[in-house]
Amino acid sequence: MNEDLSRHHISARVGMIGAGQLARMTQRAAIDLAVRLEVLAANPVDPAVLVGAPHRLGDPLDGAAVVDFAEGNDVITLDHELVSIEALRRIQECGTAVVPDPAALKYAQDKLYARTQLASMGYPIPAFSRVDDVAAVERFASEHGWPVVLKMSTMGYDGRGVEVVADREQAEAVLEGEGVWLAEEMLDLAVELAVVVARRPSGEEVMYPVVETVQEDGICRELVMPARVDPEMFASATELAMDVVAAIGAAGIVAVEMFVTTEGALMINEFATRPHNSGHATIEGAVTSQFHNHLRAVLDWPLGSTRLVAPAVAMVNVRGVGEDAAMENLPGALEVEGASIHLYGKEERLGRKIGHVTALGDSPDVALATARRAAAILGGAR
Repeated sequence: MNEDLSRHHISARVGMIGAGQLARMTQRAAIDLAVRLEVLAANPVDPAVLVGAPHRLGDPLDGAAVVDFAEGNDVITLDHELVSIEALRRIQECGTAVVPDPAALKYAQDKLYARTQLASMGYPIPAFSRVDDVAAVERFASEHGWPVVLKMSTMGYDGRGVEVVADREQAEAVLEGEGVWLAEEMLDLAVELAVVVARRPSGEEVMYPVVETVQEDGICRELVMPARVDPEMFASATELAMDVVAAIGAAGIVAVEMFVTTEGALMINEFATRPHNSGHATIEGAVTSQFHNHLRAVLDWPLGSTRLVAPAVAMVNVRGVGEDAAMENLPGALEVEGASIHLYGKEERLGRKIGHVTALGDSPDVALATARRAAAILGGAR
């Protein structure tokens, strides 16, 4: 251990770009491991700052601010993907580790790049095409049918930048906006899955059990671990995630989101090269949370067990319904036995993710019922 760190009773110094709820939950893990987690915050009231994480103020898209932030940290990692890749490369050139590597981060930042690369490597993905105008959307629809899913190649997040269009008129309205767009075939889905992988730069990797997610308005509404799919599909999703994470050279926590069609086809949807919503339930539900394993991975430390501590784990996201409604309803939600409540300290806006509830159970139905009840109370139900 570095002598200076030992003198201050610190095991390592990690810089996390972004200070949202992921950084806030990573801070809890950092305290356990005597890691000094410093965050680059865009706002002095960002969630991680509010719980006392050491911070510097700066814009993650400001290359100079990102490079300056790296000084004094052993490794740089991410709370979100909206970061200057060029700045991260400059940090590497100066001798500071960056996890995930910028080359892997690009798969999460740029959907068109990711789709193109995955297709060239032979991975299963939905049919897609770059579309620069309405005529291109119509050509795509003539081959794959309406409706068509239009996605912004970059800067999309939590349903933003994803539009389902049924005809030319709707497509034209979407493409009036700026940015590069791609068209994707509309699949008939049986279920959506996610696999959270923890991988060290030196190669060790562990996988959490496959997660079954339910999406609403492009945002995860709830999830169950392990996923309620047959053993063959469970194994296929695990193997696909392991293979593709290694292929893109990602490290740290990586979430691979997948589609399963009604015909039984398994396809890769998107990546997150950071702790992910589909892994939040691991805080109570697994021997080692995704946040602990993310810190272990980026520091190239031995990874922890991903075994679940109960037969079933469920998580329900809490979304804003009005000003401070969740805070006002918190005492009532705390009466729900077995519900673990996490509020992020974010300003409540209609539909915004402001927290989550996790519950364990002997079955998915039992765990879901507990988590749903507490989440409903936070949202104003009685």
